[in-house]
Amino acid sequence: MLAVLGLLIGVVAAFGAVIFRMMIAFAHNLMFFGTLSLHYNTSIYTPPSPWGPFIILVPVIGGVVVVWIVKTFAPEAKGHGVPEVMFAVFHNNGNVRGIVSVIKSVASAISIGTGASVGREGPIVQIGASFGSTLGRILNLSRWQKTVLLAAGGGAGIAATFNTPLGGVLFAVELLLPEISTRTFLPVVVATATATFIARIVLGLNPAFYVPVSVVPWHAITNGLELLGFAVLGALGGVTSWVFIRLLVWCEDTFPKLPGNVYTQNVMGMVLLGVLMYGFMLTTGHYHTEGVGYSTIQDILNGSNLSILLLIAMLAGKLLATSISLGSGASGGVFSPSLFIGTMLGAAVGAIGQHLLPGAGFIPDQFAMVGMAAVAGGATGAAMTAIVMIFEMTRDYNIIVPLVLAVAVSVSVRRWLVTENIYTIKLRGRGRPIPMNRHTNMYLVQQASELMSRRFIVLPAAATVAETLAKVAPVPGTHVVVSDGGHIVGYVRFGTIPYVPDAYAGQTLRELMATDFAIAGETNIFNTVITRMNQRGRTFVIVVRGNGVPRPEDVAGIIDAQEIATAVLKNHYA
Repeated sequence: MLAVLGLLIGVVAAFGAVIFRMMIAFAHNLMFFGTLSLHYNTSIYTPPSPWGPFIILVPVIGGVVVVWIVKTFAPEAKGHGVPEVMFAVFHNNGNVRGIVSVIKSVASAISIGTGASVGREGPIVQIGASFGSTLGRILNLSRWQKTVLLAAGGGAGIAATFNTPLGGVLFAVELLLPEISTRTFLPVVVATATATFIARIVLGLNPAFYVPVSVVPWHAITNGLELLGFAVLGALGGVTSWVFIRLLVWCEDTFPKLPGNVYTQNVMGMVLLGVLMYGFMLTTGHYHTEGVGYSTIQDILNGSNLSILLLIAMLAGKLLATSISLGSGASGGVFSPSLFIGTMLGAAVGAIGQHLLPGAGFIPDQFAMVGMAAVAGGATGAAMTAIVMIFEMTRDYNIIVPLVLAVAVSVSVRRWLVTENIYTIKLRGRGRPIPMNRHTNMYLVQQASELMSRRFIVLPAAATVAETLAKVAPVPGTHVVVSDGGHIVGYVRFGTIPYVPDAYAGQTLRELMATDFAIAGETNIFNTVITRMNQRGRTFVIVVRGNGVPRPEDVAGIIDAQEIATAVLKNHYA
């Protein structure tokens, strides 16, 4: 049944991607040129707008409209989309509101069409995921089934947008599916294949980027110096990914703190974006930082001999433009900007290598393609997706070896600098992290506050057994946390102690308490709690509020064997 539903999801995702492109074209042509047209080739540079310097106001107008739409109808449509889908998978029972697909598509189309530096993939992932989740809810499916349909929708959206069926499957597998098996994999494959087939009928068979045959001769073999250059590119890609993640987080945290409301904060960001975009037009003749940026990428792949200084300037400009766009309230993805940033980085490294080591085989165009994968893989953490998608987007198999090398180095360096990727770091900032190992049992991503028992009592160590039993007897199964001098010092499991009134009534809790307990915060996910218990050899967890030194008055709940067993049983059959 899920495979059949996957077929339906693939159809919807494909037409959603096509309509979404038309909406972007409509917004772009209207706001940049004052014309009504659905034709917009993102691989060709946008001509100078007749508005001249007033083009700076176009992102501002679009931004205000987007903020109003998102704020009024679907706040979760703000930002780059994929974190919201991951949140639904791991923390919201696979539920994404149906209205999100409509609002996300409208808001993102306006953002991209009016010049915000964001990509198409985040919105289409959220659109496909929203439809899959809504379909699951209508049919009253279980949690794991809704999650599979949600992931199928997200993967199908990626496949239709970029014409990358394998990349769409791997995107769903690496980022959205918590379980890999036949029952989960097959619906995703059906959805992505269907979406790709329909998108190719409507949009054509061409890959996302055209790579001239002469870039990498078929008989060329990558030499040692080139491989070293690709390894260096991978390391720089990891550092660049780290900068991208940190800068985006900083902007997302900073803009809401600026004076005024969400509208004035958005205006401030979009004015900066418009100035940057117009500045590039004055100095280079093109709006390099506006929209998805595919025209600049294609220009470099065509062999344009751009200066190293300009490449670095465009890299820095896109980093700023994307972070400002999303931080100030735009709606759109980060994958396309990461491709742009990686292209600039790779072309710059290739040009520098060509200058320093002439005749060593350094080709800026080739390094640009590898740079795309290095930054995309490093930033998103989806290494296999980045490798396969760049291969499918360029259809150049000759770069596969340097591609794998650079992505592996990039992901390793980025993880050394920051463990979270550009998607998961947003969820951790909300206090809703997901485990580093994405393919895990679903109960392990629930917060401690969702699983803990609230049947507990905190008593001083000097309390006697008789006094304690009088307090816990009315509520069977009540846990006892022992305190002493404002500190948590132990716990007592009364169900394991044989009670003989004459022998034990006068004993104190200090004499009976166990000290093999661990402390966890309410927002710690269960995976973290279990790992902490295992590392420290603990069997009992005391959950506390806040982040300071835990005090008896901070105790919020208890996690014991019963809570762990209940969590496993409850989620195994969900």
